Amino acid sequence: MSSEDGRQPIEINKLIHEPGRLQIMTKLYVVEEADFIFLMRQTGLTWGNLSSHISKLEDEGYIEVRKEFLGKKPHTVLKMTPGGRKALEEYRAAINKIFEGVSD
Repeated sequence: MSSEDGRQPIEINKLIHEPGRLQIMTKLYVVEEADFIFLMRQTGLTWGNLSSHISKLEDEGYIEVRKEFLGKKPHTVLKMTPGGRKALEEYRAAINKIFEGVSD
């Protein structure tokens, strides 16, 4: 499908485009790994909402989830995969392309 001037529409990754998942991905992009509580505080998402978004990103292979115990308390650590890093970079490039030529 192309527009009348022959340009192809820009495809963006809708899985990443959802605001909660975009926040998770951008936070994980700049750190080696982060725990669940850190992400919950940084994103402002509820426990259940964050957990749901994490599951979708993990199912797509964009993040790795490691569950461990610190003493007797469960501790969940998340890390972006190389595929997740590539997907976010492609998403960013697509968004930048959409804004090319837009001026104030």
